[in-house]
Amino acid sequence: MRITSERYENQRIRWPAAGRHILAQFDERSVVVYQAYRTEIGEFAVNHGYFGGAFQLNRMTWVKPNFLWMMYRSGWGTKPEQEMTLAVRLKRSAFDFMLASAVHSSFQPGVYSSQESWREQCKRSEIRLQWDPDHCPKGRKEERRAIQIGIRGEALRKYSREWILEIEDVSEFVAQQRLRVDDLGQLNTPREEVYPPANPETAVRIGLGAG
Repeated sequence: MRITSERYENQRIRWPAAGRHILAQFDERSVVVYQAYRTEIGEFAVNHGYFGGAFQLNRMTWVKPNFLWMMYRSGWGTKPEQEMTLAVRLKRSAFDFMLASAVHSSFQPGVYSSQESWREQCKRSEIRLQWDPDHCPKGRKEERRAIQIGIRGEALRKYSREWILEIEDVSEFVAQQRLRVDDLGQLNTPREEVYPPANPETAVRIGLGAG
């Protein structure tokens, strides 16, 4: 497995316990996000290095930089049509662009001047962001919030081909770690740190750190 993993318990103690934070595996050039698909879509992406075939460009797709948030949504790879977990390594510049361009999925009074303005921006925007409760490996809600980013239109076309550096099938790793969920001392998860957006104004706009 090319993504770096670490004992969950070692990471948990250094992660923020509450507030809105982007937990991700990243370096100077890239950021890893996760998606879960049925085998047909996942195998095409891994074999070709981009999304195509049965992948639908006319729908919004959601990416999650937080591995455990992906595991909660996919049931650790057991939910129908989410059996194949992909680690998608994106250009860091593309990830920062998504954060800077995203419109919240719900009205935020401190960000948008009015609900009408927010609705209009939602219509025009190709990128959404949503903050949801993060979850521990066993599925319990955390006080910390996790981000997911929705992409559609021209942004989705660029995501599916131009922004991707690598696509890795991590389904076997997911299956192995699923067996360790009841023994958290043995559980490994991808190594993640708090991600700092390139532009400090983006951090303020998306509400990083807020409760």
